[in-house]
Amino acid sequence: MATVTSTVADICADAKRAAKALARVDSATKNAALEAIATALEERAEEILEANALDMQAGQEADLSQALLDRLLLDEGRIDGIAKAVRQVAALGDPVGEVIDGHRLENGLDVRKVRVPLGVVAVVYEARPNVTIDAAALCLKSGNAIVLRGSSSALYSNEALARIASEAAVAGGLPAGCVSLVAGGGHEELTELATQKGTVDLLIPRGGEGLKAALEAVATVPVIYAASGNCHVYVDASADLDGAERIVLNAKVQRPGVCNSAETLLIHADIAAEFVPRIVKALGDAGVRLRGDERTLALASRMATSGMATSGMAAPGTAASDGAMGGTGQDGIGQQSSEVVEAASEEDWGAEYLTLTLAVKVVDSAEAAIAHIERYGSGHSEAIVTRDTASARAFQLGVDAACVYVNASTRFTDGGEFGMGAEIGNSTQKLHVRGPIGLRELCTFKYLVEGDGHVRV
Repeated sequence: MATVTSTVADICADAKRAAKALARVDSATKNAALEAIATALEERAEEILEANALDMQAGQEADLSQALLDRLLLDEGRIDGIAKAVRQVAALGDPVGEVIDGHRLENGLDVRKVRVPLGVVAVVYEARPNVTIDAAALCLKSGNAIVLRGSSSALYSNEALARIASEAAVAGGLPAGCVSLVAGGGHEELTELATQKGTVDLLIPRGGEGLKAALEAVATVPVIYAASGNCHVYVDASADLDGAERIVLNAKVQRPGVCNSAETLLIHADIAAEFVPRIVKALGDAGVRLRGDERTLALASRMATSGMATSGMAAPGTAASDGAMGGTGQDGIGQQSSEVVEAASEEDWGAEYLTLTLAVKVVDSAEAAIAHIERYGSGHSEAIVTRDTASARAFQLGVDAACVYVNASTRFTDGGEFGMGAEIGNSTQKLHVRGPIGLRELCTFKYLVEGDGHVRV
């Protein structure tokens, strides 16, 4: 496996040669190579965990956030999940050679639009070593060579995973250079990778806005940005509040450090008096800190002074409110409204927290919710909870995002959940890919035209 001990240009040139051979490899060979990768991950799990332990130690010493450490962590269960995802990709249909469209012209020419690999796909990603294998599996199955460039925080994990994948793939019959890793370099190598115009056919950065900005400034190769997610859940006036509570909690709490977790909750004014106190308590019990607009703050304060204090929500200014979280409320939670809900700033509406923090706003209509999302959303995933068909339809038509949900959590925006086996990321762009980037999204197409001595007159 090539690493940064070779130059970036050499790594990409080797990948280009591998891509030409890989484009002609049959499905059975690709599937066998993916099975070899999955088996190698399981058999060499101890080696992977030792490498990951070095990254975790370095991350703790560098005071990485809990969200980043969670992304970085590998354990036996996660390794088993990565291997399972590789097998799921192997079990999917091969997109290469698929006939997208076909017809015969009046002059007798047969025209077929056929799916083909892109060639060399470079993937730049931060902190999540599982992306090393997910991306490699998707690229290999779709006939592409892959050049990986992870972050320094996952240096040892990525190196171990890429080495194992490369060795297993080649042993399984795929060309040398089909999986490569650029590791250990600085921003100059990121720039070099983003400017390999003759060899890299597509670059996919998977990370925050800082990575996106850095690449936008220098990239000369085509780029699909798997960008950040400022995702919203809007609870409409007609919503089933039990279902709304489940969806909001799942969207925020299940895994807050990922891009499809909710960052803002919008609540219709008609149900705010009932739902705000309820959801504030439920989120507070789950450890979520809230940033609310004026109406949310007023309802939370009213909740604290009207009896909810006995369930751990004390009114500001009372003796209980002077204590820290973990005080003496009857349920043992002891959170006060003044602690759980803080005043939101303008920056909160556009924030991707990636932690147990959620912005909350009361809106007067579905149209107001759509307008808020249009102003602050990132185009990733947006959800409405409603029993009104007209509101649901207006939300689906009015919200401009890759994934729009009705009565479901934003956490489902995921290649695995969508039946793609895995994903390289979620694109918030409109060309040529939007949403989860899976097998078919890693292909382009060409026209195959067959005649019988035809000439144009």
